[in-house]
Amino acid sequence: MTKVFFVRHAEPVHAHEDDRTRPLTAEGLADRKIVLDTLKDKEIDVIYCSPYRRSMATIEEAAAFFEKEILTDERLREREKGKEGNSSDNLLKMRWADFSFHEEGGESIGMVQDRNMATLKEILAANEGRNIVIGTHGTALSSILNFYNPKFNCDDFLRIVDWMPYIIELDFEGTECVGTIEHAYVEKTFPERMASFKK
Repeated sequence: MTKVFFVRHAEPVHAHEDDRTRPLTAEGLADRKIVLDTLKDKEIDVIYCSPYRRSMATIEEAAAFFEKEILTDERLREREKGKEGNSSDNLLKMRWADFSFHEEGGESIGMVQDRNMATLKEILAANEGRNIVIGTHGTALSSILNFYNPKFNCDDFLRIVDWMPYIIELDFEGTECVGTIEHAYVEKTFPERMASFKK
């Protein structure tokens, strides 16, 4: 069996505008201990990650513990936001209702899912029978969860949107997902701009 531990990043500094270089808050840095405590008895063989700073920072203590290099893949990055970003609950609902919909300059959830799944399938093929960590993001992870469970929808995304970090295990026999286990999460207060999404 191949076990994949997806680690959604800890709390970032939301005011930092550049998505790629957004750092973790002081609380987010402290919460990395939860990631290490959750993984340290899992005998991790390999670690992959989005190249974004917040994802790398979230798993770097675990990588040091296991003495593993963090292997980055650009395709594991978060959804590219368009000009309107996350400013509208209608946009969020439209994205989840139609995986081909995207605002100007942004990516659809289908686009995010395609590149994340292509990467995951390559990782599974190269690491059969191993224990894998993948550092990820909220929408990127949700698109993967939807791939294996098409009932995963906007409401499920909103259930986990405040969980930073969030660790979920997917177990595979070959390329078939045969089980999921939610291991840990820390609930944070997301910025007010997301509050209307939960109404």
